[in-house]
Amino acid sequence: MIVYEFKLKGKDPQYRLIDEAIRTGQFIRNKALRYWMDNQGVNKYDLNKQSAILSKEFKFADKLNSSARQSACERAWSAISRFYENCKKNVLGKKGFPKFQKNNRSIEYKKSGWKLSENRKKLTLTDKHKIGTLKLIGSRDLNYYQIEQIQRVRIVKRADGYYAQLCIKADVRNPEKFFEPTGGAIGLDVGLKYFYVDSNGNTVENPQYYRHAEKQLNRLNRQKSKKFRQGQKQSNRYLKAKNRYSRKHLKVIRQRRGYATEIAYRVVQSNDLIAYEDLKVKNMVKNRKLAKSISDISWSTFRQWLEYFAFKYGKVTVAVRPHNTSQNCSNCGKKVEKSLSTRTHICPHCKYVEDRDVNAAQNILKKGLSTVGHTGTYAQGDLPSWLVGVILLANGESMN
Repeated sequence: MIVYEFKLKGKDPQYRLIDEAIRTGQFIRNKALRYWMDNQGVNKYDLNKQSAILSKEFKFADKLNSSARQSACERAWSAISRFYENCKKNVLGKKGFPKFQKNNRSIEYKKSGWKLSENRKKLTLTDKHKIGTLKLIGSRDLNYYQIEQIQRVRIVKRADGYYAQLCIKADVRNPEKFFEPTGGAIGLDVGLKYFYVDSNGNTVENPQYYRHAEKQLNRLNRQKSKKFRQGQKQSNRYLKAKNRYSRKHLKVIRQRRGYATEIAYRVVQSNDLIAYEDLKVKNMVKNRKLAKSISDISWSTFRQWLEYFAFKYGKVTVAVRPHNTSQNCSNCGKKVEKSLSTRTHICPHCKYVEDRDVNAAQNILKKGLSTVGHTGTYAQGDLPSWLVGVILLANGESMN
């Protein structure tokens, strides 16, 4: 599955109609969730039926295409099923009980409600909202694919405009485009000082995009707060200040994602096997002192792109348990206790001296080589990102 993203170019009345369609989708999703709360034994098919019932009950809901209404109900069921799964697995803490959406920013169409022009450079939304034709701005050529291969079209609103995401059913794994074997195997130890340190002693700098933009973000946030009116309709000045603040955040997000994607591509291109720690980033960001730095380095995004590129270009990725990778000696295997402030590994047993992160990367590589070919390749049983169902943006290439 491949996801291509294009920027939409239209007129202001068309953008307002897109906003109306997004609000309608949010309304249907919340109504479906309320129906599940008020009735026992409701399943996925019962929620799908609500899309037709709501279109008859509310005239504005009937303007939205039937496939988009069904997608809105499917979003509600996705939140419900995730809650059920967490309850069955006895996940610690909150189980993620479904909540009503207040600021939804996307609407999703299936096979109907849209059509492409003959040159595949224009998108027309054909439901009763009468949004009309919008230009697709991007470098990807959709003429390589048949219309039947496009499974879904999602319209997304961001701070800098509106985007169309096309989910295309295609096999990204082409043996003819596989990278030539290099015979290299590498272990990666991600950190905060460096983006990562590999088992060969090489380091990649951490750009810290958020830290560098933090001063400007704080200033924009203060400008926004000064124009806020409690309990009143917000002025155009406030909305403009809010948009400037959001656009700056969006730029930082794209910088982090682009950097992680580029580094992942280089690593996969240069090595046949990549081993890395199976970190639970969601739990790590609960540390108040390190949460900002961990979020700024995008470990999860880096891992997702590593797994995707490895699958696409015929390489191997291995996620290993992070237990004692920093404490054990990579030379003799004995455990050497050290605090976080100790940056040099000195083994009293074999007298091996090495940088703490390089020693951890070497341990990670050894663990990865020992698990290749076994069922425990993914340390916690987690599947790589390219096996997580057919969900829009779950995998594939996205282009800004």
